[in-house]
Order: sequence, then C-alpha cells, then structure tokens
Amino acid sequence: MDLITNRLIMIALFILIIHAIETLAYAVRLSGARVRLLASALSLFNVMVMVSRLANMMQQPFTGSLVDTAPADYALTHVEQQFRIIIGAASLGTLLGILLIPTFIAIFSRAIVHLAEERGSIPALVKKGFTFEYIRRGLKHIHKPSITYLKGIGLRDIPLKLFITNIVITGIYTIGVLSALYATLLVPEFKNTAVMASGLVNGIATILLILFIDPKISILADDVINNRGSYLDLKRASVMMMFSRFLGTIVAQLLFIPGAHYVAWFAKLIA
Repeated sequence: MDLITNRLIMIALFILIIHAIETLAYAVRLSGARVRLLASALSLFNVMVMVSRLANMMQQPFTGSLVDTAPADYALTHVEQQFRIIIGAASLGTLLGILLIPTFIAIFSRAIVHLAEERGSIPALVKKGFTFEYIRRGLKHIHKPSITYLKGIGLRDIPLKLFITNIVITGIYTIGVLSALYATLLVPEFKNTAVMASGLVNGIATILLILFIDPKISILADDVINNRGSYLDLKRASVMMMFSRFLGTIVAQLLFIPGAHYVAWFAKLIA
C-alpha cells in the first residue's frame, strides 16, 4: 500500500492550515494593542481559536481512517510514517503562520477597527470583509517576510521558563489525537478506551495553555494599552511564543511514540 495517499495529503493540508491559523492568532493581540482596542481584538481572537478547534475536530475522523485502512501485516510502521508526515505538516503550518505575521497584523488591525464600528457583529464584519472593495484594500497590506521584523528582539529577551513551557504544551497538543490513535494499534483490545483518551490529553494541554501562557501575553497587551509597557515588549513576547510553538511541533516528533505508549498504558489501567 502506498505511503502517500490522497487522503493523507488532504489531512496534512488541513493540519497545515489549522496550525497556521493558531499561530496567526498571536497577531490578534498585537493588532489590538496597536489600535488600542484590546477587548475587540480578543473577540476576534476567540473566533480564530474556535475556527481552528472546529477544523481540528473535522479532520479527526479522516485521520482515524488512516488507522482503519492500514495494512495488517505492517500497520504500526505504516501508520507511524504517515502520522510523522502529519506532524511535519503542523511544523510547516506554524512556520507559514510566522512568515505571514506582518501581513496579518496589518489586516487584523483594520478588521478590529471595523469590528468596533459594527458594534461587535462578527457576521457583519465577515460580510463586509468579503466585498470586492475590502479585498482590494486588504491586498495592499501584504508584506513580504523580512528579517527586519525581528529588529530589537534578541535571545536575552527570551524568558526561558515560559519559552520551554510553551514548547512542551505545543508538543503535547500536537500529538494528542495522533498518539491516541496509534495506541489503538498497541492495545487493540482497548482501542475504544485509548481513542477517547485523546480528549483528555488535548484538554490538559489546553488548560496548561490557559493557565500559564495566555495570561502572560494578555498582561503585556494590557500594559501597552495603559501606557505601562511598550509595544516592542509585547512584540518580543509574541514572536518568542511563535518560535517556541514551532519548536514544540518539532519536539512532537520525539513525544509521539512515548505518548502513544502512555495512552496505551492508561487505557489498560482504567479498562
């Protein structure tokens, strides 16, 4: 059976888009601080997170089908190789999101202003955003990726503890579903228990993200709005989080198999 299938390509593209969107979500706070409309920015941020979570749920059945259709005589090797391609797509999506950050900061800044003008109506904003006039204006905000965007950001500015924490959380979130699906091959007699564990793994990663990462960035954004901090400090933190997110998808390659064995052990423990 071929390793690279049309289904695998479709799933990889889906994952690439999901991780690009989640990376671009970091630009929303930067845009909100830039136009001093942080509350409106958080509304747009929540919409982007919701879209990425919904897209992630939509791709899960297709990812599960890769396990169901794997050749019986070498299913473990076949599925592992396919899942590693999917994790690689997550890394590419995160990198794409990083490269698009300058463009989307400009676009999100305009979107946040228009959202405030529409009194918080997301449907009205979407309707306006897809008109020819606004698409034409949006094209003017496209910026080529440039190393100058990192001007003023150095390694000394990276809070190491927060940087490492985000790497670990991203790694866990990236392999949550994949490790649970792979675990169904390790303990086929407990496959239903194992596959349901993916929600627990991703839930823990999401809680850690909410507890340890989001508050730090939100406080920096508040400081910019209240003239207690600089936009450059917020930009440094946001860029740092994007790069640690990228490294987290790389670390996910290392966590994938151990994570699957942990899920398999947990499934046997509670079954």
